[in-house]
Amino acid sequence: MTAHSTRTRTVAPRPDWLTVALLLGGVLLVYYLAPMASLFLSAPPGEVLARLGDPTVVDAATTSLLSASITTVLSTLFGLPLAYWLARTDTAAKNVVLAVVVLPLVLPPTVGGVVLLTVFGPNAAVGGAAAAAGIPLTRSLAGVVLAQTFVASPFVVVTAKAAFEAVDPTLEHASRSLGKGRWATARRVTLPLAAPGVLAGVTLAFARAMGEFGATMMLAYYPRTMPVQIWVSFVSLGLERAYPVAILLVVIAVVALGVLHTAASNPWA
Repeated sequence: MTAHSTRTRTVAPRPDWLTVALLLGGVLLVYYLAPMASLFLSAPPGEVLARLGDPTVVDAATTSLLSASITTVLSTLFGLPLAYWLARTDTAAKNVVLAVVVLPLVLPPTVGGVVLLTVFGPNAAVGGAAAAAGIPLTRSLAGVVLAQTFVASPFVVVTAKAAFEAVDPTLEHASRSLGKGRWATARRVTLPLAAPGVLAGVTLAFARAMGEFGATMMLAYYPRTMPVQIWVSFVSLGLERAYPVAILLVVIAVVALGVLHTAASNPWA
């Protein structure tokens, strides 16, 4: 035996970084859930159910679902080509175009409404011409969709752009070399590979459209969406009367997002 005793080293266990991440993120999760729970506890279930038959609430819910659905379709129809162009182009104008796309995300919603009124308002060239043709772009469903599309469509473009950039261009080149056209390549190669990111952007756009308030208030106070109806209830009747409508909006938004997510889980079926 040696003269020196063998010392056993105690190695400190490494921290479980997933646990640490969950704990830190859990703080934010609680911050999200606590106000939601408080909202649902603020109004008796009977009062919430009683408001389900209120014509103003039914009209607001119908308007929100219809306008958000139209907005999502338009945002996807026009946003995906722009996202693909941004993902594949190397022109100097790319950064300028991307800045224009992102700008509605950083503008205060009411400023977005003011900006839209300068184009689509009754005294503006486009808005005036549309009103003269019998298609008013303010105080109408068209105005709601215009406001929602302005603030929600960037989510489709930005998210889909990242999804397209993650697709290896060599796969597209291989498809083209086999005689497939650009459309066939995009439909059979690019879109399936980018589908998770694209669908995330579509879902975010729908959620943003459902919750849009500021620009909608400025451009199209009528027909009222759920967020506008909540504001009207709060201003005219007080916070307690706004609780049931707010709860209904949360429930409708969660159900609609659940349906959208379920349908998007198997988009190519």
